[in-house]
Amino acid sequence: MSKFYEKVTYRDVEEDIKSQKSVDKWIFRLLLIAIGFMPLIVMASVIEVQSPLITNIETLSSGVKGDLFTQYKALVLLVITFLASLLFLAKILFMNGEIRKTKLNYAVGAFAVVIVLSTVFSPNISIALHGQFSRADGAISWICYLALFFIAMNIEYPKNVINKILYSLYPFIIINFFVITVNFYGKDLLQNTWVQKFVSVFLPDGATISEGSELIGTLNQWNYMSGMFSIMTLLFLACAIIDNSNVKRFINIVIALISMVIMLMAMSANGFFTFVCITPLLIWLAIKSQNKKKTFLIIVIFYSMTACFVHFLSLKDPKVWDESIGFFLPINNPYEIEESVETSIENMNLEIFSLWNIDKASAAKEAFELPVLPEAKWGPGTGRIYIWEKTLELVQDRPFLGYGLDTLVYQFPHNHIDARGNLNEVTIVDKPHNIYVGVIYGTGILGLIAFLVIILISLKSTIREILKFNMSSNIVVALCIAWLAFLIQALFNDTSIGITGPLFAIGGIMLGVLYKKNEMTV
Repeated sequence: MSKFYEKVTYRDVEEDIKSQKSVDKWIFRLLLIAIGFMPLIVMASVIEVQSPLITNIETLSSGVKGDLFTQYKALVLLVITFLASLLFLAKILFMNGEIRKTKLNYAVGAFAVVIVLSTVFSPNISIALHGQFSRADGAISWICYLALFFIAMNIEYPKNVINKILYSLYPFIIINFFVITVNFYGKDLLQNTWVQKFVSVFLPDGATISEGSELIGTLNQWNYMSGMFSIMTLLFLACAIIDNSNVKRFINIVIALISMVIMLMAMSANGFFTFVCITPLLIWLAIKSQNKKKTFLIIVIFYSMTACFVHFLSLKDPKVWDESIGFFLPINNPYEIEESVETSIENMNLEIFSLWNIDKASAAKEAFELPVLPEAKWGPGTGRIYIWEKTLELVQDRPFLGYGLDTLVYQFPHNHIDARGNLNEVTIVDKPHNIYVGVIYGTGILGLIAFLVIILISLKSTIREILKFNMSSNIVVALCIAWLAFLIQALFNDTSIGITGPLFAIGGIMLGVLYKKNEMTV
C-alpha cells in the first residue's frame, strides 16, 4: 500500500511540472504579443471626455474626442494582463507553482498599493484611474505594467527565449521604418484612402479621421519613436556583438541599422542621447569577447554607417543633425543655409522700424504701460527644465501620495508668465517628459521610493551581468542593455503603453532568466 501512495505522489508531482511548463509557455506567448504586436496597433477610436475643468481651451475641455494610438493598445494590454494573471494564479494555486523569493516582490507590491491609494485620494479620480484619453496612462495601465513585470520574472523560459523576442520585434521595426521613411520624405500614409479605411474599422458611423492627423509611426509622438528605437538599436546591436553565429550577427546589425535610421528620422535628441550613454557598455562587451577583432569591426562598421545616415538625412532636414551629433557639439549646424547679408540687413531695418513705431506709441500713451513679457523661446531641454520645476512645485502641496497618475494637464500652471520664455508661447503641458518626475507627481514620495527600489534592485542584477560578461555568458546580456536604455531615455521621455508595456515585460523576462541562471549556479 505504501508503494501505491509513493507512485501516486510521484505521478502528481510529475504532472504538476508538465502543467507548469505548459502554462509558462502560454504566458510567454502572451508576453511576446505584448512586446511585438501591441506597439503596432493603430486604430481610431472615439471617446466621451469629461473634463474636471470648465474652460474654453479645447485640449482641457469636455466633449467627444478621437484617438489613433492609445485606446486599443490599452485594451490589448488589459486583456493580455488579465489572461496572464489567470494562468499564473492557476499555476500557483492548482499546479504547485512557486514565486521566486526576492526583495523585488515587496517593492512591486508596495508600489501597486501606493498607486491604488494615490488614485483613491486623487483630486481627479476618474482621470487618475484611466489616464488622459490620448495617453491612457493612469493607474490601470501602471498596474498592468507591474503585473506583467512580476509574472514575467516568475516563470521559466526556453533556451531560445532571446531569439523569440527578437523575432517578435521584426514586424514592429520594419513597419515603422516604412511608415516614418514615407513621412520623412513628405508623404503621410494617413492621407491614403486605404489606410484611413483600415484604421477606421471600429469607428462609429459618421465619425472620420480629422484633418491634421499625421502618421509618423505606430507610436504616439516623435519623442516616443526616438526613445523606443534607441532601445531597439541597442538591443540588436548588443546581440550582433554577443552572438556567435555569423548569420545572426549580420541580421542583427541590419535590424540595428534600420532602427537607428528610424531614431534619426524621429528627430528627438533623447534617443541619440541614450545611444551615446550606452556606447561604453557596448565597447566593454567587445573588449570582453573572445573574438575582439570581429566584434570591434562590427562596432566600427555600425558607427561609420550611422555617421553616413546622419549626413544624408541632414541634407534632407538639418534638424536631424541638431537632434543627434549636433546635440553634443557647440557649433553651428553645417547643414543649415546661412541667411544672406541682404536679407539680414532688411530684417534689421524692419526690427528698427518696428521698435521706432513702438517708441512713438509709448510716447503718445505714457499713461498706459503694458507688462513686459518674456521673449517667446524654448527653455533648456526644449522647455523640459521649466516643466520639471513647475511640476515639482506642485508636488510640494501633495508630497506623500501625489495627484494621481496622468493628471498633470489639469494641474499644471499653463498661463504662468514664465511659460512664454520657456515653452515658446503658452503651451498646454499634458506630461512631464520624465518618467521619474511623472511618478513623484502622480504617486508622491512614497510611490517614487517604491519605484526607485524596483529600479535599483533590477539594476544590481543588470550591471553585475554586464560586468562579468564573457562569450560563454547567456545572451540575456542584450536584454540587460535594453533595460538600461529604457531607464536612461526615461529621463527625457514619458511612459507610453507602446513603450512601457513591452519594456516592463522585457525587464521581467530578463530578471526571470537571470534568477534561473543564478539558481543553477548555486
